[in-house]
Amino acid sequence: MRCFRFAIDRGGTFTDIYAEKDEYDSQGSVTNVQCKVVKLLSEDPSNYPDAPREGIRRILEEMTQTPHPRHQRIDTKHIQSIRMGTTVATNALLERNGAPTILVINRGFQDLLFIGNQSRPKIFDLKIQTPEMLYENVVQVDERVQLIEANRKESGDIEGISGDYVRILQPIDPEKVRNALIPLFDRENPKSIAIVLLHSYTFPRHEEEIAKIAQEIGFQQVSCSSHVMPMVKAVPRGLTTCADAYLTPVIQQYLHSFCSGFDDGFENVDMSFMQSDGGLATTKDFQGHRAVLSGPAAGVVGYARTTQITRNGCRCPVIGFDMGGTSTDVSRFDQTFEHVLESVTANVPIRAPQLDIQTIAAGGGSRLFYKSGMFLVGPESVRAHPGPVCYRKNGFLSVTDANLVTGRILPDFFPHIFGPNENQPLDVDGARAAFAVLCEEINADPHTNAQYSLEEVACGFLRVANEAMCRPIRNLTQMRGHDINSHVLACFGGAGPQHACSIARTLGISQVYIHRYSGVLSAYGLSVADSVLDKQRPISVEYDATSKPKLVQALVELADGISKQMDATSYHFYLNMRFKGTDTALMIRGPRLQRTDLWSEQLHSFDFEKAFVERYQSEFGFLMESQSIRVDDVRVRAIISPEIRANDSKHSEAVLSAHSKTPLYFEDERMWKDVDVYLHEELMSCRGAQARGPAIIMQGTATVVVEKEWTFIVQQNGDLLLQSDSQAHTKAAHIEMDPIQLSVFSHRFMSIAEQMGRTLSQTSVSVNIKERLDFSCALFDATGGLVANAPHLPVHLGAMQQAVRYQLEYWKDDLIPGDVLVSNHPQLAGGSHLPDITVITPVFSGNRIIFFVASRGHHADIGGIAPGSMPPLSTTLAEEGAAIIAFKLVDGRNNRFREEEIADLLLQKHIPNAIGTRNLRDNLSDLKAQVAANNRGVNLLHKLCQEYTLEVVTAYMKFIQQAAETAVRDMLVEFSLKRQLAAKDSVRARDLMDDGTEIVLEITIERASRSAIFDFSGTGVQVFGNVNTPPAVTYSAIIYCLRCLIPGEDLPLNQGCLNPIHVIFPTHHSILNPSDDAAVVGGNVLTSQRVTDVILRAFEACAASQGCMNNLTFGSDSLGGYYETIAGGAGAGPTWHGQSGIQTHMTNTRITDVEILEKRFPVMLEAFHLRKASGGNGLFRGGQGVVRTLVFLERMTVSILSERRVFEPYGMLGGKRGKRGLNLLQRKNGCVVNLGGKNTIQVDPGDRVSIMTPGGGGFGTAE
Repeated sequence: MRCFRFAIDRGGTFTDIYAEKDEYDSQGSVTNVQCKVVKLLSEDPSNYPDAPREGIRRILEEMTQTPHPRHQRIDTKHIQSIRMGTTVATNALLERNGAPTILVINRGFQDLLFIGNQSRPKIFDLKIQTPEMLYENVVQVDERVQLIEANRKESGDIEGISGDYVRILQPIDPEKVRNALIPLFDRENPKSIAIVLLHSYTFPRHEEEIAKIAQEIGFQQVSCSSHVMPMVKAVPRGLTTCADAYLTPVIQQYLHSFCSGFDDGFENVDMSFMQSDGGLATTKDFQGHRAVLSGPAAGVVGYARTTQITRNGCRCPVIGFDMGGTSTDVSRFDQTFEHVLESVTANVPIRAPQLDIQTIAAGGGSRLFYKSGMFLVGPESVRAHPGPVCYRKNGFLSVTDANLVTGRILPDFFPHIFGPNENQPLDVDGARAAFAVLCEEINADPHTNAQYSLEEVACGFLRVANEAMCRPIRNLTQMRGHDINSHVLACFGGAGPQHACSIARTLGISQVYIHRYSGVLSAYGLSVADSVLDKQRPISVEYDATSKPKLVQALVELADGISKQMDATSYHFYLNMRFKGTDTALMIRGPRLQRTDLWSEQLHSFDFEKAFVERYQSEFGFLMESQSIRVDDVRVRAIISPEIRANDSKHSEAVLSAHSKTPLYFEDERMWKDVDVYLHEELMSCRGAQARGPAIIMQGTATVVVEKEWTFIVQQNGDLLLQSDSQAHTKAAHIEMDPIQLSVFSHRFMSIAEQMGRTLSQTSVSVNIKERLDFSCALFDATGGLVANAPHLPVHLGAMQQAVRYQLEYWKDDLIPGDVLVSNHPQLAGGSHLPDITVITPVFSGNRIIFFVASRGHHADIGGIAPGSMPPLSTTLAEEGAAIIAFKLVDGRNNRFREEEIADLLLQKHIPNAIGTRNLRDNLSDLKAQVAANNRGVNLLHKLCQEYTLEVVTAYMKFIQQAAETAVRDMLVEFSLKRQLAAKDSVRARDLMDDGTEIVLEITIERASRSAIFDFSGTGVQVFGNVNTPPAVTYSAIIYCLRCLIPGEDLPLNQGCLNPIHVIFPTHHSILNPSDDAAVVGGNVLTSQRVTDVILRAFEACAASQGCMNNLTFGSDSLGGYYETIAGGAGAGPTWHGQSGIQTHMTNTRITDVEILEKRFPVMLEAFHLRKASGGNGLFRGGQGVVRTLVFLERMTVSILSERRVFEPYGMLGGKRGKRGLNLLQRKNGCVVNLGGKNTIQVDPGDRVSIMTPGGGGFGTAE
């Protein structure tokens, strides 16, 4: 009889097997269920070929008492089902060992996926690293379709699947496609094909034709983007398709290998695999792009199905905390699984339904560092080899070592598998010796007064690690409006239960749930997971009574198709909805219906609009009431729920007793104490019993640390509930600088700024802020000094403190709680340029200002002579839009948003003949979003003060600035010595703007004072144009460069970076210190890049990057305006090649996806690819710029504001210059005109504008 059910989590290091065996009575009824857990190394080729199969073999042999020889095919007559979660796909991504893949894409877009959204992942890394592409060859095909509005369709235009109309401009040539693919076919080394054509989400015919040709040639794996993920946005759809083509053969190869080890009866075994969305799929439906979160998803299912704590009659929401060796996964469950449609795994963006799991590079194997007076944890990992110091393989100090030396890991309960021969115990003495060395280094640091013991240092690192792991939890809760204190924390994974109480205490959570199989919960989760089949298709309609029947019909057709493939018990129906004019769509869940329900009637009666509005209001805090609602996709998810059988419960009530005692270090008391050790297997017979901590509970696969003031309660099923005995209280912290506490506050300050940023991006409405992410948020001390910022735009961050300090000086004592200030004047009020509006909120304690929070966002239009307020030819500030020096946006006396008054300022009603904003509605909405973001920061700062006291928070704001100051002073001295400068000596650099204006810099470094003077004397005079730059922007460039020169440091960018620096500006009316009425719109986006290049040139840090943001705007009175900045080449450095097609230095904004661009505006993107040979040659090559060509389909105004069109980006130390940029206009009649660097033109239908951006300079002499 088939009585065994296996659930297997095949991880990168270990494979966990959870098995259930039914026991029957004489009538064949199940009387009991036996459970068995086995943990094996995932790779052990000297002992077995496949870990999951070996685990099944061992369990069958033990529980049936029948020999199952290791090298024979396994007898399957007892096996009912096998469910597996696997990291095969994830590992293939991490190690880049998937199937060789060929990308087939439209001609002119060969680098579209490489460029992606053009933003760089880490804004302070000069050595920009982006993920390798998953394809190794690109085939460009001559094919193009164009979207056509329904009211403009002509005969021959085709209605696509989504309802959009398309016009075929160029059909594919089958012979050309065949001739291009045949040379790439290799039967001995098969390759996969990924086909990505523009707008194929609605018109898949051409992709399908190419796929048929590829299959006829012999290609086995052919992935069409229109089938893999039929959703608008070419880049994420294309990257997902490449992932599918790259991973599916690897998965299929593994499945074939796994299945080949069983006998012929295996075809009768129910075999399924966990997908990223938390549902099981059959072998034939298991696709590569849906497999990357297979293991973590099973863990989410595990805790979601087992953590059922109620308060006041309601089930508590749960936070999942899965801590492994190299990383930690956090997630949230509240009655239903939370799915996202796009995430990044192994640096690869993948668009598919998947559980919302956030991963942080902090785990048991995270390395420990002490730098610049701060305790740092990760992101580097010691991995399995060499591993932590205690593994006896000459490894590095890690979180595991810290747990070991403080008594949180008990070596006696670990097998002797360590050392070079894998036969020794954990090395406690070795870990202590390594900590002793680090402790000596910390105590010798002149910047800290503390003298730490070895154990205090280890505990300090554990506190920092815990704080780092709390940040993503706050992102999932506080950042989304959920009360974190109402949650239960479910801890699992090999290391999770060791940190359970500490994490909960830090977050203010009072209950922790630890499953009896917490160490193998992902495997257990597989046993209780649903089998699912998820289908969706695009649709493009406005949601109203007229379209409802079409939507219902589309949903029913999807469900009918699924019902022919599986006998589901329930069906979930979804619409992907958004407000018109935005990109932010929400997948709205409709009714859950049974197969026997009347689908059409139920769907017609369900109010999707109400559900969308309620969720939008909940997530974003406002509604776009004047905008209609669009539906982009319909989706159906069919489910078969498993039968959950009761496990063996034959246990008698027994008296709770400890197994032994063990010493545990207590940080608050600075001493060791003996605590009780319990064995979980013994606790299973003590259900309902409880005991107070401190204690350690040894599970078979995990260690549970129960801290003081916590009680553990053994649940009736054998799980553990840990309950805090005390209410949350203010944490004690020394006012003297403590490096451990400094690291904790660094995370907290950054977290607050990040939450402000998320609030702003959620609640804003404009494309610039919401989708291009052209904004920044930051915290400031009571003097206006920058404390911490989220990693937003460098050009904003250094300048914002000038804006805050100006307002503080302007208003003096005329500020009260509730006031919110606004300004944008570049020269007078610390602005950058007029479109960047800064909203500043003072934070009060009583009537005293204690902090400031601020947000700066680029508004799409604030008036001036050109739509978009980025005029290339402006000569005065007045021509660039509305200027606000100081204004109370919210009056604290009545808490009123002064809408009429700010509208008058933006419309410039008070200035004769001035042109005001063209989009007041978006301005007001975005200003309200900035106020909301600031309010989030204010509330979180008040909570932080309640947690630690105001005096402590204020002190650590100062200490975090001092840490940044110390890091900069150390860097200056180190640079001076490395360059063999005198004790007081100078370095110099200069460069030219395209109009010939010179930027001159002399940096004088004095080692004795550990300081520097940045002297810009000699820089050119103010220009009759708009590349003049207010001083605040130059400060931004300086602070950005200084932060870049401290690589690898986990330091917030703040005022401390500037404390060792004295800046000398040229006399008034210089390009870097212009008059109050000078035009400056180009200074923020162009001159700032040149100042950055000059500073980095003086330090010989790297060659010049493209030195430009390539600002392109187009629009008309009827269309409104569109604005984008375009990527280019990054400069090479001493050990790296410059990155190509990337945003550099002072900006990091994203670019609009080609399909969204063409859907919203009457333009067609004809080409977007790297500009070959544009990077400078050298020992290390400069990055390449890009070519971006737009065809305009209506008459409109186009403006380009750019630099490096005359002078090339410099190379360094023998490296060659990058190629300068070029802007071309090609009229419909074929006439080609060079537009120069700055121009405004009128274009007619059929005209083309090509922007060819500069490359980066090379570094070093080529060999």
